[in-house]
Amino acid sequence: MLTFYSFLALLGRCMLVTIFLMAAIGQKIPKFSDVAGYMAAEGVPAPKIMLAGAIAFLIVGSISVAVGFKARIGAGLLMVFLILATYYFHDFWTIINQDAAAQQEKQEQMIQFMKNLSMAGAMLLIIGNGAGTMSVDSLLRSRKGP
Repeated sequence: MLTFYSFLALLGRCMLVTIFLMAAIGQKIPKFSDVAGYMAAEGVPAPKIMLAGAIAFLIVGSISVAVGFKARIGAGLLMVFLILATYYFHDFWTIINQDAAAQQEKQEQMIQFMKNLSMAGAMLLIIGNGAGTMSVDSLLRSRKGP
């Protein structure tokens, strides 16, 4: 049965994945060479291959979660992206210089780390609970019968 809460789950999934989809389409694809160069500077191995994989994970994972088709797998793809991006780009624990600029950078990276941690938590909720009743997964389950 579709309810107001089902609609909220759909809206929440769409809002959640907007940041991933826009990162792929608005940043990573149009600025592929620049992003790959930045990744190389941060120590990411095989940056062009990793970037192509990240774009695929972001787009496929976002669409999957948004429409609720194989949402658990899509959330898993986004979780892998979050883990790798957080490790390579938001490693606040490696900033040891005590000057004001370094402390500001450390705080900014910690905020980004926490943002990614919260989104990873949302991915775990989707992996654990599925997409909800207003999803392609639910529709396919209901067509199979009891």
